[in-house]
Amino acid sequence: MAGKFTLKKGSTGKYHFNLVATNGQVIATSESYESKAAALKGIESVRKNAAEAQLVDETSS
Repeated sequence: MAGKFTLKKGSTGKYHFNLVATNGQVIATSESYESKAAALKGIESVRKNAAEAQLVDETSS
């Protein structure tokens, strides 16, 4: 089973999504979006870009 995105509406009326692992643990949380449509576009952007994203390690000096 793959992870899943959960879309939520906060008490301020803004939307955000979580990326949830198969064990139920939240592994990423998005920024807040003004509309549901914008949040859904954010999810699609993560789906599109994450598979080929490179790691940039900025912890070393």
